[in-house]
Amino acid sequence: MGSDESRAGTSPITRVLETCLYVDDLAAARRFYVDLLGLPVHAERPGAFLFLRLERAMLLLFDPRATENQSGVPAHGARGPGHVCFAIPESELDAWKQRLLTAGVAIEHEQCWPRGGRSLYVRDPAGNSVEFAAPRIWGFEDD
Repeated sequence: MGSDESRAGTSPITRVLETCLYVDDLAAARRFYVDLLGLPVHAERPGAFLFLRLERAMLLLFDPRATENQSGVPAHGARGPGHVCFAIPESELDAWKQRLLTAGVAIEHEQCWPRGGRSLYVRDPAGNSVEFAAPRIWGFEDD
């Protein structure tokens, strides 16, 4: 596995297409991700999922009770907090912090990273860790 032969004819993987979090209350998740954060809804099925579109990626929110025994695509689900990190231009992190605080969302942690950049961490209504970070924490330019 991983040999040049096994990679013949394929391009390198360059980004994550979708990230999935599990939430037990899709209505509360909708208020957080759509109403507060402003992510546009791509599709939703009450009691099952809420799909949100970012510029070139998707955030999929599932009720794990609906996905653990589904048919069609392979069943999946998780319990306990997951994590997602949104790329935010560093110049906008303070405005995002204020937006979250004004909405009553506690900032759980702020981190300044060794290579530069910083992150804000909050919890969504399901307890997932949601990070807002300057892309340079990973050595990327701000978009």
